[in-house]
Amino acid sequence: MSLKKYMVLTTRMVRYNLKIIFAGKFFWFLLAAFGFFAFFMFQQAWNRAEINEGSIYNLLLFPCLLLIFYPVVFGIQNDEDNRILEIIFGIPNYRYKVWGVRMLMIYVANYFILVLFAYVARILLYPINIFEMAAQLIFPMLFFGNLAFMFSTITRSGNGTAVIMIILGLVFFIFVGSNNQMANSFWNVFLNPFSIPGDIHPMIWQNTLLKSRLFLIIGSIVWLMIGFLNLQKREKFV
Repeated sequence: MSLKKYMVLTTRMVRYNLKIIFAGKFFWFLLAAFGFFAFFMFQQAWNRAEINEGSIYNLLLFPCLLLIFYPVVFGIQNDEDNRILEIIFGIPNYRYKVWGVRMLMIYVANYFILVLFAYVARILLYPINIFEMAAQLIFPMLFFGNLAFMFSTITRSGNGTAVIMIILGLVFFIFVGSNNQMANSFWNVFLNPFSIPGDIHPMIWQNTLLKSRLFLIIGSIVWLMIGFLNLQKREKFV
């Protein structure tokens, strides 16, 4: 196959998968994410709260998780509803060739959406490095996105996975919020890399931040591998 034909086929495959991933309700989730972001920005400005990189990160965190919610949580259910699950299970190494590519496209697309959101925050609120901000938000997005993907391969139901993820999100939030020691540790999945505590040495903080990002990456890889292994159990899906 020539390079030109390969590029044409790759482009068609990307377009086709993007239509599947971001079709249906994703547009409403995108609007909701921007709506919440706009509301949080207005609230910060109205209350004349202190605005810095840390506060911008907190403003973007919830929209960041909302962006990943629909394409990952309802992905397998959408395949089943569109009656293409049986077809793509006939592809050798389905877990890698289909959902591996889809997950990559989901995160790349959401990264650029976060860059756009960060740019809006930079214009309206505070001068930030929009690419660094979006890159830092990708870590919790990967963790929760791959965790949701794993549960979607277990429940095979978008609504069931959504309930589980909402409960887990609340548990994480309540557990961190009620434990001050946990809030500044690398076990905190919501750790804000731009909010440096005043009572911690910068070198210790950098070490904590590095451990936090490694923890999120390792967790993301584990959830993804478990999800891929679950997809090999064809009899549970068709």
